[in-house]
Amino acid sequence: MTERPKIRLAVLASGGGSNLQAILDACRPPIGEASAPLYNLAEVAVVVSDKPGAYALERAKKAGVEALLLDPKGFPDRAAFYQKAVVELQSRKIDLILLAGYMLKLEPNIIKSFQGRILNIHPALLPKFGGKGMYGHFVHEAVLKAGEKESGATVHVVDEEFDHGPVLLQNKIPVLPGDTAESLAERVLEQEHKLYPEAVAAYLRKIFG
Repeated sequence: MTERPKIRLAVLASGGGSNLQAILDACRPPIGEASAPLYNLAEVAVVVSDKPGAYALERAKKAGVEALLLDPKGFPDRAAFYQKAVVELQSRKIDLILLAGYMLKLEPNIIKSFQGRILNIHPALLPKFGGKGMYGHFVHEAVLKAGEKESGATVHVVDEEFDHGPVLLQNKIPVLPGDTAESLAERVLEQEHKLYPEAVAAYLRKIFG
């Protein structure tokens, strides 16, 4: 029986790429008791960033993965930028796009080209604390200001609204007395690193069999 080709992932990242690293690690053979839910299932074929100098591109190079910079400043508008992204991703036969700290809102042309094949991770329990302006420390500050008893991370399918598509998986953590936005962010990020690879693996098995 021939071995099925690995599912090809593209990761879009604007910053340091710690969730990218979690995905890269999950594609490698497990070491000791470490979990590697994407091993033998998927591979990161390309990492794309809209930010020159983003450390995510360095992470890609260190992992032997193609690092592609697409700077929106070089395009007349955002639709043209994403049309170029679609061409680049389709030429690499990408099966699934993962957003990992990617800060640009997607335009309809890329969403339609990869309908149901774009996932995002958000540092809160959607549908709470999502939408325009809800990213990074703003999310955690809002959670604390609202007096929430718990927070966490959510992986969802991307549609044309910010943080709106169907939820795939969530991990919850308690909000502790004395938490700051920084301490809460640190604990949520730990959950993100565990959650994203697991959610991606489950979704891939669902849509690709």
